[in-house]
Amino acid sequence: MPRSKAEMAEVADRRAKLIKLRRAGHSFDYIADELGYSCRGAASKDLIRALEDRRDEQAAEVSVYRQEENERLDALLEAVWPEAQAGDLRAVETVLKLMDRRAKLNGLDAPVRTELSGPDGGAVPLGAGSLAELNTLIGIAGQGDPTDATTEEEGTGDDSNR
Repeated sequence: MPRSKAEMAEVADRRAKLIKLRRAGHSFDYIADELGYSCRGAASKDLIRALEDRRDEQAAEVSVYRQEENERLDALLEAVWPEAQAGDLRAVETVLKLMDRRAKLNGLDAPVRTELSGPDGGAVPLGAGSLAELNTLIGIAGQGDPTDATTEEEGTGDDSNR
């Protein structure tokens, strides 16, 4: 049975106090006593419900925002589309940027997969290595020059002593 507006307002007020007390570091035992919950478990469950409700509200807000942004992108796309179809390269570039923005906004692009491989495309050797060995691996991966860093073993990073 749906709650009345007065009951919903009471629940919202109690949950606001619950969150405030919990953020202040109070225990669920203290919160239950302070706010009239039957036990600490009831206070804990109500906190979870409050957070879930808030998450649902935020998801709804995000959905509305996304829809508004899509409508703006539609209007902009509609404005430049005829020029892009006529071959105007600046309009084509604008269309592509709008399409890219829409793909990002709506999560249409597949995630980029990156992979780190070891020497000759093989597996990256793992183990308890020295700082010099780790610097060498970083150099092999193309992320830096291992001779630039000072090593624990040599103290200079000069590879000529090896």
